[in-house]
Formats: sequence, C-alpha cells, structure tokens
Amino acid sequence: MMSLNSRKRLILQAIIEDYINTAEPVGSRTISKKYLTSVSSATIRNEMADLEEMGYIEQPYTSAGRIPSDKGYRLYVDSIMNQNILNAKKIEYIKKEFMETLGEIDDLIKHASKLLSNMTKYASIAMAPQYGKTRLKHIQLIGIDNFNVLSVIVTDVGIVKNSVIRMEESLDIRTLDKISNMLNDKLTGLSLDKLNDLDISNLTSEVNGYNELLIKVLPELFQALKYSDKIEVYHEGAANLLDLPEYSDIQKAREFLNVLDEHDLLFEVLEDKSEDLSVTIGKENKITQLKNCSLITATYSFNGKVIGSIGVVGPTRMEYSRVISLVDCLTENLNDILSKVLKT
Repeated sequence: MMSLNSRKRLILQAIIEDYINTAEPVGSRTISKKYLTSVSSATIRNEMADLEEMGYIEQPYTSAGRIPSDKGYRLYVDSIMNQNILNAKKIEYIKKEFMETLGEIDDLIKHASKLLSNMTKYASIAMAPQYGKTRLKHIQLIGIDNFNVLSVIVTDVGIVKNSVIRMEESLDIRTLDKISNMLNDKLTGLSLDKLNDLDISNLTSEVNGYNELLIKVLPELFQALKYSDKIEVYHEGAANLLDLPEYSDIQKAREFLNVLDEHDLLFEVLEDKSEDLSVTIGKENKITQLKNCSLITATYSFNGKVIGSIGVVGPTRMEYSRVISLVDCLTENLNDILSKVLKT
C-alpha cells in the first residue's frame, strides 16, 4: 500500500493551490517550475501517477494535467493547507459593520450573510434564529386601546416577539393581567414546539367566566408563536458565482441558482450543522444538487445555545483557508453582538 510521503503532500498542495488560482488542470512541468524547482518533471509525474491511483487527483480528459478530487480537497483542508490569518484591518472592518447594524435580529443575520458574501466573493446562506428550540420565559398581554391587545412573548435566550391582537369587545387591565398570569403559570418553561401542540380547551377551563375571551385570544397568541417559530433562510451573492468558470455553462448556472431558491433544501443543509465550524466538500453533501459544491458553515449562539447557522457556498475549487478564517471571524463577532442585543 502506497504511503503519502512529504513530497507527495507537497505536490498535492501545489496542484490544489494552483488549480484554485487558475481553474486549469495542473501538469508536472508547472509544479516543477512554480513550486518544486529542485524536483524534476519526471519525478513529479511519477508521484502524480501515485496520487491519482490513491484517489487524491483526477485527469479530467486525455492529455490534460490533473485536478484535485473531493478526497484530495478533504486531505488538504484537514491537514495540509496553511491557516489564513486575517489582518487587523479586515477584523476591524467586520467589527465596524456589525456595530453599525444593531437592531432587529433577523436584519442582523441578513446583514451578516451579505457581509460574508461580499468578503468571500462566493454565495452565502444563513438561517434566522431557531426560536422553536428555545423555551418560553414570559407572556404578557397589554391593552393598547379598547379593542387592541399587544401580546409580548419572551424566550429564555432573550428573544422578544410582539403581536397585536384585534378583539371585538373591550378588555380591562385586570382581566388581561389575570389571563397573563394564568398563561405564565401554565406555559412558562415549555418549548415553543410543545406550545404549538397544546389543546386550547385545557387552558380555557382554567379561567372561569372568561372562556369566550380566551377562545378569541389564544388562537392569536399561538399564531404569533407559530410565526416566531417559522425559520427563514437567506442567501446573498449568487451573481458572484456566475463569474467563475465552473458556472460558465448556462445549464450548470441555472441548476445552482435553482438550489438557492429552494429554501427547504438550504434549511436542511443549515439545520444539519451542529459543529462550531464545518467544511463539506463535493459528494460529501447530502443534497444531490450540491454534489459539485463545497460549503463552509458555522453556528452562532447565545448563552451557550446554538440558535442558527451561516455559511458560504461555492465550487469545490474554493479558497478554503481564506473563507474559513472569514467565516470564523464573522461568527465570533456575530456571537458578541448577539450577547449585547439579546439581553435577558
């Protein structure tokens, strides 16, 4: 069984990095002239033949040089590539961008996705916070006027959702407080997923004399919970990929753009990510439409609880080291901002 000695690793690194930069198959003469000047082309050819037999590189067509395989990229990412260190200017730029977008959480995640796309020059995808995985901390019903009630829903990670409920009869403060107290007594600590499955009739029986009122209020309240539990998926920068040679073929470009419009597919990709940062290469992707792509994704969290994920989609010929460092820095800053915005 052939071993991957240090020279083979250097040759594989040269092939991958040259192919990332040029999108052209790499030959032995190129490696000898540009990377390993002390090694002959003949020796490099022999080593490349071994690398191909081992499955780390491929020949796209006869008489061509070699390109990396998914297996080659995986080894490169896991143990060969040099770590990219962001300079202070880029780190400061990311921090500044976040500080200037304090506000609604969903808007913050959208901005993070756009920032990631702009900086990597690939497409980005992001999942809005997964409220359904949090637990209910407090519910308050507040009278706005005689016929409008504001429901305030607070989760255990400090996320607040407001919803205005229109009523057909006037509601006094004491009644609203009584119902709020009952709801908190019965519902606090439950996950939003479980709250959506509750039988309303079990709650209406708890407040004698106000059954009709609860029957009107609770559907609106649970609708607000269901709305907050709806997971949005955002994407940015699809046009960036159209400039790459991989997508010069109109059919391939159309297929990729169609994937970005399939929010259920993107949600499946992002929901599956539980690690702080993960790299999925080519055929490692569970989604068939992404078998020719690589994804670099990271989770973002609050109070130690993962509430969403964000990442970059591009060709397998991706600048892995640079993108990984950008994703890592961006999510680190995103977590810092969320700790300031989502105060309990």
